[in-house]
Amino acid sequence: MNDILNRPVKSARKAKGDGHLRRAEILRAAERIFVADGYEGATIRKIADEVGVSSTCLYMHFRDKDEILLEICRAAMEQLLEMHNVISQRPLGPVERVRMMLTAYVEFALGNPNAYRLVFCASPLAGSDQKQQVTHDLGVQCFERFSGVVREIAAEGRLRHGDPRTVHQALWAACHGLVSLMITKPSVDWAEPEEITRVLIDGLLFGLIAD
Repeated sequence: MNDILNRPVKSARKAKGDGHLRRAEILRAAERIFVADGYEGATIRKIADEVGVSSTCLYMHFRDKDEILLEICRAAMEQLLEMHNVISQRPLGPVERVRMMLTAYVEFALGNPNAYRLVFCASPLAGSDQKQQVTHDLGVQCFERFSGVVREIAAEGRLRHGDPRTVHQALWAACHGLVSLMITKPSVDWAEPEEITRVLIDGLLFGLIAD
């Protein structure tokens, strides 16, 4: 993770017809610049220079930097929502589904650190009103899937402490805290991600849910 914010050498120009690849490249470069320079510091010219294209070429793919940021955040939230949708519908007990959701959340965050920071760690003022609304709406859907499974556990009378809403928020906050630290403090000698994730989630579920 030490190289999360390291910027690669500008890419060579692609042949015509590779527009979808160029668009993806622009989004990856923009993620890094938004994280490194903030919303105000990120400019179309910086993003275009990072990719190795002209600003005019970039405008062929995106109207402005708000649209780029919106696309990054929307894609991240839609991916997370789809993961929650799939897990929530599996024919497993609710505790196992909660465990899988939390694990998937951590894996998603560590696998997409720049997008995660833009969605969950950036200032509420960083970006357009549309970005805030889209991420809020998708976030509500995502958290509803997760809290629905927590409510199933509560319906079985297995919560040791708190109500479903409190437990849901405590579980999310703990996992968010872990991934935020691991992403923003790469110099720490962290344990293996899979192991520290397992220890955290096992400890949370043991303390909150009765067998």
